[in-house]
Amino acid sequence: MGGNAWSRTGPYQPDPAAAFRQAQEEELARDDHGFEGRSVEELWRDPEWQEYIFTGGTGTVLDFPLMIEAADTHDGPFMRPLTDAEVRAWAPHGRPTYEEWDAALDSERLDFPDRAQGNCTVLYRDGRPAHIGYWGVTAD
Repeated sequence: MGGNAWSRTGPYQPDPAAAFRQAQEEELARDDHGFEGRSVEELWRDPEWQEYIFTGGTGTVLDFPLMIEAADTHDGPFMRPLTDAEVRAWAPHGRPTYEEWDAALDSERLDFPDRAQGNCTVLYRDGRPAHIGYWGVTAD
């Protein structure tokens, strides 16, 4: 199998890791995938959850235990924010809107990461941070 690509937006916070955790908590509240009553941290300590993620995954921010630094190039399963240079490669002004991000993904000017990896970037509305765009590929 080759993994499934996905994309979603989540709430903006100035701290990308805090925004990522909030997006995970909101996603888990929407769908616990049968692992009721557990936090994201508890899920990632559970071998059954790890098996679930690595053999199919959720196609969401729940597929990653943590966010790494933008310059970190370790293999997944990690969520990694884009560097400024990576953002400017497809949004030269450096403040992409949702529409620009979505179009960049659709046109492949912005690549999906490798399997079991995710990326994220701040999305702007009227020049102000509005959301975080998340996209990734499942591990399966």
